[in-house]
Amino acid sequence: MTDFHVSLVGRKDLSGEIYRQIRRAILDRRLRPGDPLPAGRELARALAVSRATVTVAYERLAAEGFVTSRQGSGTFVSELATPAEREKAGRRSTGTLQPRPIWEAMSPPVTFEPARFDFRSGLCDASLFPHGAWRRSVTWALRSGETTAGVYEHPAGHHDLRIAIARHIGNSRGIRASADDVIVTNGTQQALDVLARVLLAPGDGIAVEDPSYGPPRRLFKALGIRVIGVPVDRQGLVVDALPRGIRAVYVTPSHQYPLSVTMTLSRRQALLAWAERNNAAIIEDDYDSEFRFGGRPLEPLQTLDAKGRVVYVGSFSKTMLPTLRLGFLVTPPSLRAALNKAKFVSDWHSSTLPQAALARFIDEGAFARHLRRVSAIYRKRHQILADAISRDFAEHLELIPSTTGLHLTALARRMSADQIAAIARRAADRGVAVQVLSNFAVGAIPRAGVMLGYGAIPTSHIEEGVHLLRACFDSEP
Repeated sequence: MTDFHVSLVGRKDLSGEIYRQIRRAILDRRLRPGDPLPAGRELARALAVSRATVTVAYERLAAEGFVTSRQGSGTFVSELATPAEREKAGRRSTGTLQPRPIWEAMSPPVTFEPARFDFRSGLCDASLFPHGAWRRSVTWALRSGETTAGVYEHPAGHHDLRIAIARHIGNSRGIRASADDVIVTNGTQQALDVLARVLLAPGDGIAVEDPSYGPPRRLFKALGIRVIGVPVDRQGLVVDALPRGIRAVYVTPSHQYPLSVTMTLSRRQALLAWAERNNAAIIEDDYDSEFRFGGRPLEPLQTLDAKGRVVYVGSFSKTMLPTLRLGFLVTPPSLRAALNKAKFVSDWHSSTLPQAALARFIDEGAFARHLRRVSAIYRKRHQILADAISRDFAEHLELIPSTTGLHLTALARRMSADQIAAIARRAADRGVAVQVLSNFAVGAIPRAGVMLGYGAIPTSHIEEGVHLLRACFDSEP
């Protein structure tokens, strides 16, 4: 028997109301073909009506073909005649409520359609995920009882995971932080959301890199925050171009998205000095910093910060899987209480099971082993792709040197942004997915260039994909 809700409160035509609500449930597919309806006697008892009232409703549904009765078995939902009839009968009003204008103007959420040669950035290779080791950590978390206690977690997250994160970033990035400084979030985007709610009021200004990743900008704008683009050159964010009167700066200094440059030490020091002079906050997104393939790593801004002006943001979306939805932020003590409250009113806390499993995964050394393994594979892809761009695209593209992250960026030498976009569309028709740099512009004239990620594409497919992309530069529109 399928349970479903029928309300007769304040209704007069009881059998008609039972008929209409069951019919609606069938049209909406809440009751599916083959689902059994409650026996007439049972439904009458549950609704406190006579059995005859239910029988009249069932007979009407049967007469119209919505249900069928089987002698000795019961009453079951029928398959409606055609999809068109279902659509016509089940059509709903679009409603009179309207969203704020900002949501109409905002571009739709990012979706990733499959591509044979996928050079899009922001993706990792799911086939490299250590399913066996992760399964053991999840099993341990389930058996430990911590995830099945039936109580809510602290807003900052699972304590063991916060300890593990503090130790991991201390060893890998030199960040000095305690578990109390760590707040677990549902990825980078939520970390930025709670930070914006704590640091900024509607009408306040935040500076972002231009070009930069779109979702954070859309988030800030949705919260009523003014977003000001600041140019990026080969040394990172141009600190001298920061406007007065802004309350915060959002930067990706380790591997700027999308240009791939690393902010120099002198620029980092200048940014910290600017924040102190202007009483501003710095939100440091340490994007893709786990994957470094050469050169001496520069210290995060957070490790150079002596005044408590930097909030450090990290994520496990590339090192593990985006579907886990786990990230974190490291806060100065002065913001800790407010950020815990903001996380609480946002969603109380992130899911406890994957947090407990990840804590175990890190503590047992499985995370470090996984990073070493995938870094070796990504290093090889990085080299193959960098060599191919330098060799085959020298006439059209200038590769921006980069030894960090999971994507490379190349600037167009003579082509316009529109011409590059046309090439990307031709490539997509051939099964090659790339991103154009102009899509990441904030306010300045869009730069012409392409981004090529190597996180999702198999190593053996890179050369063929690059060959197809190269042909698109020569073909006519």
